[in-house]
Amino acid sequence: MIKRILLAYDGSAPADKAYAFALDIAKKYDAELHVLAVARPPEFGDDVETEAVIENSKKHYQKVLAPLKAQASSQGVRLHVEVAVGHPAEQIIRHAESQYKADLIVIGHRGKGLFERLRLGSVSKQVIQYAHCAVTVVR
Repeated sequence: MIKRILLAYDGSAPADKAYAFALDIAKKYDAELHVLAVARPPEFGDDVETEAVIENSKKHYQKVLAPLKAQASSQGVRLHVEVAVGHPAEQIIRHAESQYKADLIVIGHRGKGLFERLRLGSVSKQVIQYAHCAVTVVR
């Protein structure tokens, strides 16, 4: 039975599709929906610059996540949002396992080409590989 769903959300079109899917599943199973956005710190930069980038990312995600709360509330779904800082796949897996005890992770597919996926990897691929629970990738 699905009681807790974690949605990885970045504000993109694939993430919006994943949100619609996760919202539908949460309604059907009367499950809690946890939406996690991950602010990625810059790889290079001094402490002040890094802190500013992270703070701007957090503000951006709070604005992006606000409409999701209203939509979920209007449909009777319990929605919780959080912005974490770090590597996206790592944060998604950590939050799903230890913080939310998620039964399902929902993530959007970014649609990268074969070469980009092989060279760079992908967040969804890493989440599928290391998650403790079921993962649904929405295309």
